[in-house]
Amino acid sequence: MSFLSNNILRFTFSIFVALYAFCFDYHYFTAISMNLSFQYPAWFSIFCVLLGLAYAGILYYKNNTFLEQSKRFNWILSILRFLGVTLLSALLLAPLLKSWETESKKPILVLAQDNSESISAALGDNTEQYKTNWEALKTRLGNKFEVKDYTFGEKISENGALNFSEKQSNFSDLMKSVYDLYSNQNLGAIVIATDGIYNEGSNPIYAASRLTAPVFTLALGDTTKKKDLSLKRVNSNKIAYLGDKFGVQTDVAATNCNGANTNMSVYLIDGENVKKLDNKAININKSDFFVTQELILNAEKAGIQHYRIVLNEVSGEATTVNNAKDFYVEVLDARTKILLLANGPHPDISAIKQSIETNKNYTVTVVDIADAKLNYANFDFAILHQLPSKTNDISGVLRGLDEKKIPRLYVVGEQSNLSKLNQIQSIVALSGDGKNTNQVQARFNTGFSNFTLDEKIVKDLPNFPTLTAPFGDFKESGTAQVVLYQKIGKIDTKFPLLAFGEVNDIKTGLLTAEGIWKWRMFDFLQHKNQDIVNEIVTKTVQYLNIKEDKRKFRVTTPKSLFLENEAITFDAELYNDNYELVNDPDVTIQVKNQDGKEFNYTFNKNGKMYNLNIQKFPQGFYSYKSNTNFNGQALTFEGQFSVQSIQMEAFETTADHNLLRLLSQKYGGETFYTSQVDALATAIEAKAGKPILYSTNKTRGVINLKWIFFVILGLFSIEWFMRRYNG
Repeated sequence: MSFLSNNILRFTFSIFVALYAFCFDYHYFTAISMNLSFQYPAWFSIFCVLLGLAYAGILYYKNNTFLEQSKRFNWILSILRFLGVTLLSALLLAPLLKSWETESKKPILVLAQDNSESISAALGDNTEQYKTNWEALKTRLGNKFEVKDYTFGEKISENGALNFSEKQSNFSDLMKSVYDLYSNQNLGAIVIATDGIYNEGSNPIYAASRLTAPVFTLALGDTTKKKDLSLKRVNSNKIAYLGDKFGVQTDVAATNCNGANTNMSVYLIDGENVKKLDNKAININKSDFFVTQELILNAEKAGIQHYRIVLNEVSGEATTVNNAKDFYVEVLDARTKILLLANGPHPDISAIKQSIETNKNYTVTVVDIADAKLNYANFDFAILHQLPSKTNDISGVLRGLDEKKIPRLYVVGEQSNLSKLNQIQSIVALSGDGKNTNQVQARFNTGFSNFTLDEKIVKDLPNFPTLTAPFGDFKESGTAQVVLYQKIGKIDTKFPLLAFGEVNDIKTGLLTAEGIWKWRMFDFLQHKNQDIVNEIVTKTVQYLNIKEDKRKFRVTTPKSLFLENEAITFDAELYNDNYELVNDPDVTIQVKNQDGKEFNYTFNKNGKMYNLNIQKFPQGFYSYKSNTNFNGQALTFEGQFSVQSIQMEAFETTADHNLLRLLSQKYGGETFYTSQVDALATAIEAKAGKPILYSTNKTRGVINLKWIFFVILGLFSIEWFMRRYNG
């Protein structure tokens, strides 16, 4: 009986599930196999059937209500009542519907097309025909594979347009990206169409060594070495200082030009004015020629300077595009000049000087107080090491610094005169006899926010060696900004170790201990560099030396020199009379190129600021003028920037098919040429992976199926309707 009742229920549920799937979701019905089970013992289903029979029997057995109808009418009503009650009670047994869904998935095929400028030069007049063949290859392989179409150059784009305009070729980035995206999927094969020339990233052969799919390469371009003279590379400082000399290193290569002569000239480009700065003769004495030349130039004018190096053409060259190269150098008007005035010799002097000069914008002059004959107008910042001291009160020095409003940093040591120091600064009051000392470590003040230090510094600094501080009491003023506190032994004190403030409207800092040299040695021992100490020192100097900008309207760019493949971005800030950020009025900007053509934009409002991201600009000099109107006042900000061209694709004209063959051999693929596109497709179909069947097992409660409710409701509704209709 248990077996029979259980199967009746299973059969009934299955009929309803099948009918539902067939009527409402045919795909579900055909793709999924199902099984019904109960969470309670199957013999409980006896009670469900008996309840259904009892309910139907009580209502319709020997019921004379519908004598005018045929005998089958009572049977139909009985069956409807039996099914409704049985199904409703069966739901109390928490039946589960188990399904297995099987899906067939095609193998993935990655088609990657080199979209750099060198491909356009290699294809020439056959570019459009090649594009047609490439599309035909995708269509054919799309029948058997899930094709993922990519272009690559300076960046990787899915379904990118084939315009062969990318300025760089980053082959290794493609290989790494394919591995990251598809290594855990059914990757059937990779097809890369390129000339084998890469000028960004690493060697692609080693870029994705864990790939398991075969790599097929479609070789483009010409491997024949043509007669060509090229300027391979130009290396120079990005920054130079006005009045300094700087070196420029150039690499010159020549192929099949044996016996020819050329001249290398360097020019300064200033708008339409071209000034020749230097010239060197080069004699080419072999077929495979290479030489490195050094040029020394003068930084004669502040600002971004545009230089051009040109090689005179050799007769019969295949191309002259790679005979010239432009480069830019930002010439700074002056370095920040820092005076490091010392009471006497001390290892801290060299340590502080080395840390500061890691920033190329700073130059440090070390002077002993005994030899000091200074012109304070020559300096922008002063560091007073253990001054005023017990033997030198430096009153004259302080008068000179105060007259020029020169910001300063006092470094306290055993020779410092604490009483005199308290008189000339009010940031920290120090009390002690000057004879006894404490060994202290540094602890970052989490409440300090005037500038940020790297999290690694905050974490590692408490483990650095101790510094030597005077023994006594340290009391910070109410306006002091403490960066570091002293840690004595295991006790975290509130004694300032490094604090900032203003004295007579002059930014002043106070380091209340000596021994920075130990930090530099420890930093190198732990990290093989002195980045932590350098950052603390340079940020301290930068903060104290910074000139406060009181302008209410400012526009900035992240840099003054952009590459031609970079978008130009601007940020703008607008302040009210309380120097609070506002962005109520609109801000516009006019960008003008060197030919006088204007480009007009309106800033986007972002939070309380403004920002703008505009399109890429071609090589050249640009000036900009930004305007807004706030509270009836017209505000303007002007600036300039430059855009440098990228010429990498023009300096390698010979395709590297050997690289493609090595790549295909390593990953079990083959190399084909543009005339073998059909053969490439056939090889891929033969070697690439097979479809994979994925099976998914799902279990869900039947009571959660909404249609079950409507089925039961329908059974009772039909019964009720038939009873009412027939009186």
